[in-house]
Amino acid sequence: MKKIEIDYNIYDIIKKNIKKYRKEKGITSAELAEMVDLSHEFIRAIQSTKSKTNFSVDTLYRISLALNVSMDKLVSKE
Repeated sequence: MKKIEIDYNIYDIIKKNIKKYRKEKGITSAELAEMVDLSHEFIRAIQSTKSKTNFSVDTLYRISLALNVSMDKLVSKE
């Protein structure tokens, strides 16, 4: 069986996309945090590619609902 090599960090892609779609919707990090019932600091951390903060699929799903963006768009390397 051949191993698949990945040349990117999926978390970095998701973090950039969360920030992108949040800004497109005109929502602040604090507003997004309130919408998904997480702390503002946590939302800020998961949008920063400098942060090593990871998150669950549940968190990703809740953010996708709040931003009205499909999960596949949040994980898409565009």
